[in-house]
Amino acid sequence: MKKIILPILILALTACTSATRETVNKVPDTKPVVSKTLAQPEVMSLKRVIAIARFSDETKRGNAFLVDQNADRLGKQASDILAARLTETNKFIMLERADLDKVIAEQNFAGNAVQAVGSDYLIVGSVSEFGRSSTSEVGVFSRNRIQTATATVNVRLVNTKTGQVLYSEEATGEARVEANTVAGIGERAAYDTAINDKALSAAISKLVSNIAENLLDAPWQAYLISQQGANYLMTGGKAQGISLNDTFDVQTAGEQIKNPQTGLFITLPGNTVATVKVVGFIGEGENELSVCQLVTGNITELELQRLVVREKGKA
Repeated sequence: MKKIILPILILALTACTSATRETVNKVPDTKPVVSKTLAQPEVMSLKRVIAIARFSDETKRGNAFLVDQNADRLGKQASDILAARLTETNKFIMLERADLDKVIAEQNFAGNAVQAVGSDYLIVGSVSEFGRSSTSEVGVFSRNRIQTATATVNVRLVNTKTGQVLYSEEATGEARVEANTVAGIGERAAYDTAINDKALSAAISKLVSNIAENLLDAPWQAYLISQQGANYLMTGGKAQGISLNDTFDVQTAGEQIKNPQTGLFITLPGNTVATVKVVGFIGEGENELSVCQLVTGNITELELQRLVVREKGKA
């Protein structure tokens, strides 16, 4: 009789436990976490040129086993995750900075001249908090072990023309797993190091939407770079939401004046001098150009460097 009762008792206790095999604060594998604004259908948007200047590990563990010979393993991982998330939005032109020396070395090896490109904005960040913990919930016959990892990251967005910090934010991500045993029967697990990476990825994913929205806050703007007979070549193409027969205002670049209160420069609205219409495209990808024809007004080739193109009816 005892042999029959004991297995039944163990099964009953197992049914009463609430532990799950794994509960992880998951993040998307291929797509960034985006807000409703960024999830809207693709609209006309001139891609901003951005670069991640620094992403460092400022935690106490930064001097311990989390670092490599270059003393910043965790910071590099955070930088790579952020760069991947921003690139996946397809709204920016990302420039390499962390491994720029390797890019230059490869260009020199191939005998090509290095084309240095400056960014419009720099992203500077750090991992300010990183922790791991393991706790147990013990019953009469059961034990539930919970492993948790948390990571906190801080970022700020800097305008490279003025050095002004436009935006800053902090985000925390968490990941956890659980393992359960009843009467010595069940899962036994060593520390799952994968949750460290998941916690860091979750924290950075929370920041992506706000970073993107702040970068896209400036008005759409393009440039006329050349006159070819009766046509003008404008930066941007189909990849940036431009379509055939779209019309745009051509405006003079507004005068810049210094605000004595803040020391920053303010760009005054320019005057509309012409209207152009898109009649074709040349090139491909990020280097695609729009072929435009003059609809109203007058443009001389000498003026091209002092003109900007904006959405019709917007200053």
